[in-house]
Amino acid sequence: MQPSRRRRICPRRVAALASVTALTVAVPTSATTAHLTAGSATAGPFPLTRSSAVRSCLIHGRSGVQMPEGVPTSSAYARSTGTVHALNLMIDFSDAPGQGSALDRLADFFPQTEKWFATSSYGRLDYRPEAPIGHWLRMPKPFKQYGVDRGAPFDPGYRDLVQDIVAAADPEVDFERYDMLNVLVTPNAGPSALDTVLSVTFAGNRDAPVADGLPIANASFIFSRQDDGSGSYAQTGYRVLPHENGHVFGLPDLYTQEGGSAVGHWDIMSEDWGADNDLLGWHKWKLGWLDDSQVGCATKPGATEYALTTLGRAGGRKLVFVPISSKAGYALELRTREGNDSAVCRPGILIYRVDSDVDTGNGPITVYDSQRNSGGCTRSPNVQAELSDAPFAPGETFKDAKTGIEISVVGTDPSGAYRVRVTRRP
Repeated sequence: MQPSRRRRICPRRVAALASVTALTVAVPTSATTAHLTAGSATAGPFPLTRSSAVRSCLIHGRSGVQMPEGVPTSSAYARSTGTVHALNLMIDFSDAPGQGSALDRLADFFPQTEKWFATSSYGRLDYRPEAPIGHWLRMPKPFKQYGVDRGAPFDPGYRDLVQDIVAAADPEVDFERYDMLNVLVTPNAGPSALDTVLSVTFAGNRDAPVADGLPIANASFIFSRQDDGSGSYAQTGYRVLPHENGHVFGLPDLYTQEGGSAVGHWDIMSEDWGADNDLLGWHKWKLGWLDDSQVGCATKPGATEYALTTLGRAGGRKLVFVPISSKAGYALELRTREGNDSAVCRPGILIYRVDSDVDTGNGPITVYDSQRNSGGCTRSPNVQAELSDAPFAPGETFKDAKTGIEISVVGTDPSGAYRVRVTRRP
């Protein structure tokens, strides 16, 4: 799509991730080599055993799917619970010298990013950013010589860049101490984000250059500044980093080649421009931020009722999943204007389909719109309006005649919980 200078929702990073995530593999290693490496035994959020109550909801796709939505997440990615150390290095080039101080660039993203993760994870992810080098690291070649462009594969440009970053930082950095790498590039290197978005993540890349004996397997590169000219950058510009780090934790892109039409603003892996938003409940479960006891697995024939509490607040049941095959199903959750969900304009039960057989960037999740063709209820910049009023309110029903699934929002409780009824055809 052609970018708009006023309200831009960009279909980004698809080509870049498609070329990258083919490298994502799970290679078991010992827990002592967990940091910055693919396949650590401590990576990924879930133990091997699962509650029998949710076992039927552990969908998983075919081999070769890039960043699949199945549960559990592959151990190729960085840990998403407990204390995670993020190494931040600020780099510049002779043809793009650092703008301001390197610590100013760091302040574009912190402390906002760790606060976002603390809120979204209900405190289960202790994200600790560190910047042991407080100045710009000058790369030995001009930016243009690295051949970095939208959709560029890891080889040769990014490989050369990572090797040069390691060489510049290694005298002062013990890479083994960290779980991931954030490369914060001076914003004047490359085009404006209004023209094209270069920010990209290479996750689970066991073939990456080595530092202190370990591959730089999980690395996010942040370019330019995501500013639509509305003056909101100081509040919203950091959000590209939790999006990119979402890939480090194994989450796929939810926007499609045509834009964010499949999910809209209901997950930061879909839209990270503009107003704050959270992750879907399915992703929180994948990342280990929800317990199995907080997930209802609706497999029984007939009607079953569940009470759901808002995703924006800790505690209570957060997710109901209705499997329709071993690879797909419907997810239900309550979204209100709490926690990271500052842009919610119509609270209610969000219903979406999860397909573990669909690659990142190709629409692995689809949100169902309860108010089709309404134009939505938000006018927040960079929020896709049409899906903003997608949640189902009390008295509204979703039906899938093909599978015999019916989902009704029955009402609300005095506590604010919503009651939903899932009916499966016998």
